[in-house]
Amino acid sequence: MSRIRHIRGSRLAAAGTAATTAALLAAALAPAPAAGAAGRPSRATAISNAAAALVHQAARLGLTSAQGTSVRDVVVDADGSQHVRYDRTYRQLPVLGGDFVVHLAPNGSYRSADRATKRAVSVPSTTPTVKAPEAADLASAALRTANSGELLKNVTTKPQLVVDALHGAPRLAWRTNAVGQDSLGNPVARTVLTDARTGRQIDAWDSIETASGDGKSLYSGTVPLETTQSGSTYQLKDPTRGNTYTGDAANKTDLCILGICFSRAPATLFTDSDNHWGSGTTSDRSSAAVDAQYGTNETWDYYKNVHGRNGIAGDGKGSYNRVHYGTSYNNAFWDDNCFCMTYGDGDGTTFGPLVALDVAGHEMSHGVTSKTAALTYSGESGGLNEATSDIFGTLVEWYANNASDPGDYLIGEKIVRSGFGKSALRYMDKPSRDGNSADCWSSSVGNLDVHYSSGVANHFAYLLAEGSGAKTINGVSYDSPTCNGSTVTGIGRDKLGKIWYRALTVYMTSSTNYAGARTATLNAAKDLYGAGSTEYNAVAAAWSAVSVG
Repeated sequence: MSRIRHIRGSRLAAAGTAATTAALLAAALAPAPAAGAAGRPSRATAISNAAAALVHQAARLGLTSAQGTSVRDVVVDADGSQHVRYDRTYRQLPVLGGDFVVHLAPNGSYRSADRATKRAVSVPSTTPTVKAPEAADLASAALRTANSGELLKNVTTKPQLVVDALHGAPRLAWRTNAVGQDSLGNPVARTVLTDARTGRQIDAWDSIETASGDGKSLYSGTVPLETTQSGSTYQLKDPTRGNTYTGDAANKTDLCILGICFSRAPATLFTDSDNHWGSGTTSDRSSAAVDAQYGTNETWDYYKNVHGRNGIAGDGKGSYNRVHYGTSYNNAFWDDNCFCMTYGDGDGTTFGPLVALDVAGHEMSHGVTSKTAALTYSGESGGLNEATSDIFGTLVEWYANNASDPGDYLIGEKIVRSGFGKSALRYMDKPSRDGNSADCWSSSVGNLDVHYSSGVANHFAYLLAEGSGAKTINGVSYDSPTCNGSTVTGIGRDKLGKIWYRALTVYMTSSTNYAGARTATLNAAKDLYGAGSTEYNAVAAAWSAVSVG
C-alpha cells in the first residue's frame, strides 16, 4: 500500500496546480517501495506509480474532487509493465461502471487507461425519492418472479444506494441483493437494480455463480447439488457452503501412529462432464460421493438455518469428504486433524457403504462438539459425546425431509445388511433393543463403551421429543418405556434440538456427566422458554424418566 495518495478508499485531491505540485513533491520525497521478484516492480510500487498518474491524468479519466478511488487489483507483467485496476465512488457512493484500469510502462510512466464508462460521473442529487424499504420489496418480488412456481423461504434483502453508470447516463439507484431458499433448500439469489427516483427496475441478474446439478445417490434418491464449473467440467465442490467438497480415497488408508500421520489417503476431487452425478449404484464410484456431499449439505443447512451456526467450526469454512476409504472398511469417522469426513464402503455383508444421511450428520456433529463443549470421549462424557451425534444426526435426517430416507429415530438403518442381524445400529426409543445400550442411568453406565452409554441420553432425547409409550411415527413403530414408570409428554423435535444445542454450546464442558447434562439442558430450557415453562418441566421429567436426577 502506498504511503501517499490514493490508499484504499481515499478521496481524489483537487487537480489544481498547488495540489499537483504538493503531490508530486510528496511522491519524490517518499521512500521508494521495494522491487518485486527478479527486479520487477512490486505491487506497492505499481500502486504508487498509478497514484501519481491519476494526478496527471485526472481530466482524461473523468476524475473530479467529488469522486474517490480505491485499488481493486494489480497485475505486474514479466517485463515490468503495470496494470492497476480501480473502483470509483461518487460522494462516497459506489459507482457501477465507474471502474477503470491504468496501464503503466516498466518505468512507471503512464501509457493508457481502459474505462468502463466514458461519460462524466455525476448525479444531480444523492437523496433518493424511492426509500430503502420500497427498494427491498421490489427486489424481493423480483426474486420470486425469477423463481416462479417455487415456494421460497427465508427471503432477505439488503439495499445499497449506488450511482449507476452501466446503463447509459449516470443515475442514482438502489442495488439490492435478495437471497432465499427454494423448496429443496437450495440457495437462490438475485441482484436487482432499481431507479432511486422512479422505482423502475433497471436491471437484474442471478448472483450465485455456481452450477446447479443433481446426483443419483445410493440411499436418498436423486438429490440437488451445488457444484463448481471449471472450464468444460464440473467439480463436486460447493461454493455456497464454504467450498465443501468430496474426493475419492482410492481405497487407500491413512498411516498414523500415536496421532501422527505419516501419510494420508487421497481425496481426489470428483469431476463430471454434464453435472449429473452417479447412477445410484455402487458400480459408479461417484454414487457414494453424491451421498456424502448431500449429507454434508444437509448437515450444513441444518446447523445454519436452525441454529445460526455457519459451518461445523462456526467460521464459514467447509470440511471435505473422502469416500471409498480402505477395502471393505466397515466404518465412517470424523477427523479434527484434517477437518474431514471419511467413509468406508462396508464389506457388503454386515454393512454397505456408510454414506447414509444420518451417518453424515452424526459424524460431522462430532466436529461441532469438538469446537464447542469438547466432551471427553470416555466415561459418561463420552456417552454424551456419542449421543450428541446421534441426536443431531437424527435431526438432520428429519430436517432433510427426503422421501427416500424419511426421518426416524433409528441410527444407521440404511447401511446395515443381513449379516448385521438387526435393522439399525441403535434405537433411540428403547436403546437396549440393540442388545448392548443402556436405557436408564446407573452408577456403572460410565464403564460401558461410549456407543452404549450414549443410550441414556438418546432415550432422554426421544422421550423429550415424542413422549413415552407405543406410537407410530412416519411409518415406524416405537414403544418407549420409562425407568420410573412415569408418563412423559413430548415437546417436539425442534425444541429438543434447540435445547440440546444451547446446552452443548453454552453450558456443557469437557467433563460434563449425566447429572451435569441434566443441569445444562434445564439451564438451556430456562433461557429459551423460561423457568417453570412446559418445556423446562418436560426436560426435568424426561431426565427423571431415564433415572437422571
